Parts: sequence; C-alpha cells; structure tokens
Amino acid sequence: MNTTATLPYDAMFSNVIVQDYEMLKMICPLAVEMSRLVGVTVGAYPDKSEPLSLVELGGGTGITTLSLLMAKDSAQIISVDIEPAMQAQAQKNLQPWIDNNRLSFCAADALSALKNIASDSVDVVASAYTLHNFLTDYREQVINEIFRVLKPAGQFINGDRYALDDISEHTRLTQQEIVQFFKVLIAADKLDLLEQWMVHLFSDESENRVMRESLALTQLRTAGFTDIKLAHRQTVNALVTATKPAQEEQYV
Repeated sequence: MNTTATLPYDAMFSNVIVQDYEMLKMICPLAVEMSRLVGVTVGAYPDKSEPLSLVELGGGTGITTLSLLMAKDSAQIISVDIEPAMQAQAQKNLQPWIDNNRLSFCAADALSALKNIASDSVDVVASAYTLHNFLTDYREQVINEIFRVLKPAGQFINGDRYALDDISEHTRLTQQEIVQFFKVLIAADKLDLLEQWMVHLFSDESENRVMRESLALTQLRTAGFTDIKLAHRQTVNALVTATKPAQEEQYV
C-alpha cells in the first residue's frame, strides 16, 4: 500500500530523524524531495502475493529508508551503508521496523554487498544521493551488479545528483547551491559542517566522479536496462528509473 499520498511527508519524521531531517531540509531541500520521490516510486511498484524484496544502497541515517518503509507496507528492506556511525544512528532511529522484521542492515560498500546477493532475487534496488559519490568505473560495476541481482521486471530507482550535460549551466546551478550552504550554515554557526560540505561538494564535482546525465543513462543501457527514464529534474537533481527486462524479453 502506498501511504505517501495520504501522509504529509514532514509528518513521517515526527520524533524520527528529526535533527538530521530538519538540517537537510534547510541546507538542501531538493535532496529531501528526491528521497520523497524515491519512496513514492517504490510505493507505485505493483503489489504481489509475497513481500517486496528491496535493497537500499547508502542508507545513511535513515531518511530515505523511512520514506521507503512508509511508502510500501509489504517491503522488506536491506539497507546497505559502509559508514558505521551513520548506520548505527539509522538502527536507533528505525528500531520499530527492525523489530517487525521489515528492515535489516548490511555494513559494507555497495559493490561488495551486491556481489553477495543472489542473481535474480531482488524486486527493487533503490537509492538516494549515493551513486554520485562513486568513482565512474566503480559506479559502472555497481550498475552491472544491480542489474544482475534484480529479478526479471525488477526496477532500479535512484534520486540523485545527475549533472547536466550543459557544463556551464550545471556550474551556475551548483554555485547557487553553494550560496545556500553558506547562508544556512553560517547563520547556524556550523562552520565545521560548512567545511565538510564544501570538501564533499568538490569531490562530487571532480572529473572522475561527477555523474553526468548522458554517461549515467548510457551505463544503464549498456548494463541491459530498458525503459530508462529521467524525471522530476530539479536543478542538478533528478529521479532515474530503469527496468530489467522480463524473462521472455531477455532471450528474444
């Protein structure tokens, strides 16, 4: 059942992940919107008789994880993250869903975690703001593994920084983001956090890491995905969905 349509998104965070959510909403509101859209898209995935098997890449402190849990009551989620402190916080934040056997955690990098999952065994691989952190070659390997582990007709859903092919326009929009970081974090007297964000952003924009739209979609096509869609483009952010062909399509 898709509860996102009837439940105000902010209400989902009442007493859960409040501090992280509120800060992210101020610094980068479009990131929060992409997490919401990932949840909405998972909520629209066709219901089946058995639980929906879902792997989340880069669960962090659980903001997108919560969106996924609330969007699809039948989802059983494995949340993957290599950062122990963030995953520990997510476990604390989301304990009720752990207790209900709807959520488990994998402490590994995305590629290692995927390689330990059986082929054709997962309905959905979902993520928000994780793949853009990867080096281009590593990202390509991750995409190939996502394709392998998905069941036929399974779906990859990713809300992320998809850099515009127009480099000048992308740079202009990124500069606007930086202005927002400075406004919010200086006013909040969080200069240490501002420093961390700036260092991270420079890494995101580096030539061997930036997730340019055309290359990203090409990587999906090369891996074998079909019905690839980039939607909800908001500045440098977008939602991408891609489907693994059904069994009969793979052998045409």
